[in-house]
Amino acid sequence: MKKCIIIPDSFKGTMSALEFCQIAEKTVKRHMPGCEVLTIPVADGGEGTVDCFVCALGAEKIKRSVCGPWQENVSAAYCVKDGTAFIEMAQAAGLPMVGEHKNPAKTTTFGVGSLIRDAVEQGCKNIVIGLGGSCTNDAGAGAAAALGTKFYNEKGESFVPTGDTLEQIVSYDTAETERLLSGCTVTAMCDIDNPMYGAQGAAAIFAPQKGADGEMVALLDRNLVHLGNLMQQKTGADIANMPGAGAAGAFGAGIVAFLGGKLQSGIETVLECVRFDELLEGADMVFTGEGQMDSQSLHGKAVIGIAGRAAKKHVPVTVIVGSVGDGAEGGYEMGVSAIFSINRRAESFDISRGKTRQNFEATMDAIVRLLALKA
Repeated sequence: MKKCIIIPDSFKGTMSALEFCQIAEKTVKRHMPGCEVLTIPVADGGEGTVDCFVCALGAEKIKRSVCGPWQENVSAAYCVKDGTAFIEMAQAAGLPMVGEHKNPAKTTTFGVGSLIRDAVEQGCKNIVIGLGGSCTNDAGAGAAAALGTKFYNEKGESFVPTGDTLEQIVSYDTAETERLLSGCTVTAMCDIDNPMYGAQGAAAIFAPQKGADGEMVALLDRNLVHLGNLMQQKTGADIANMPGAGAAGAFGAGIVAFLGGKLQSGIETVLECVRFDELLEGADMVFTGEGQMDSQSLHGKAVIGIAGRAAKKHVPVTVIVGSVGDGAEGGYEMGVSAIFSINRRAESFDISRGKTRQNFEATMDAIVRLLALKA
């Protein structure tokens, strides 16, 4: 094996994609010191997205002081590579930032918009935004306001809406935002297909984990209906029902309506940004993985996105996972060459999760030993 690519998703709650890469690279180098190893930790749009792109692309990290979810000053970072800025909304509006003070009716995405503005003012022409891990439900209105969008109430006064005041918007003007983003492309990483509102919408599905009770969920949903109607009136498009419109407190809808951007699968965004198809040239093996592989993994998840592209280049794909669930074998028809579970004995997840790194290292070691024999 002369060249391999290590490109995993995280094992949620037990091992990050960065840790997977570090352990796997060390193992390959130990047994095949002459092998060229490329490591690409997959960013999913949530917490850790910026660090993944820093590692995968050698991007420059930039730190700024911006408005946090409660309008407090917070230190946030984004990264830049070749005119593309990678922004993680969780840096300025992340759920861990609010601790016990969860309230999606009051928190704001204004700081996310400030990061976008800073990147544009630094000369970036491509903006990639990770939608994930948010504590907000303002449909990105706060971010849009930071980028110059004006929201007006019935008195003609401009204000910065939050989740509980979206219903006060009578009209909005994106002219300044359009001017600022002229010549720029905005892409949001989004791996859910929920609509803006309704039974499967942003408020009903995601607001409870952000601290909303039943009464607040109903309020937030009504407000999103109101804003969704305004978006349709202004754009002529049914943005509220676009797949992913409900992502990150309906920021998905705001990306399209306020920023003129598009929503795209997280893994497709990553693979395009790292030029994965080019990296596959000359590769002998791709190593990837995730916490569990099952039938759900076959629909838009990282492993299958990676395997599909590798298959077109006739590069084998080894998948290493925490557990193998029903339907995982479907991956063999989609570019996967082999699937391995790291679990070495039958035990509960509460016990095995503490052994994730050592079990992964042992499994990776066994696989590479076998490949080294062939070499």
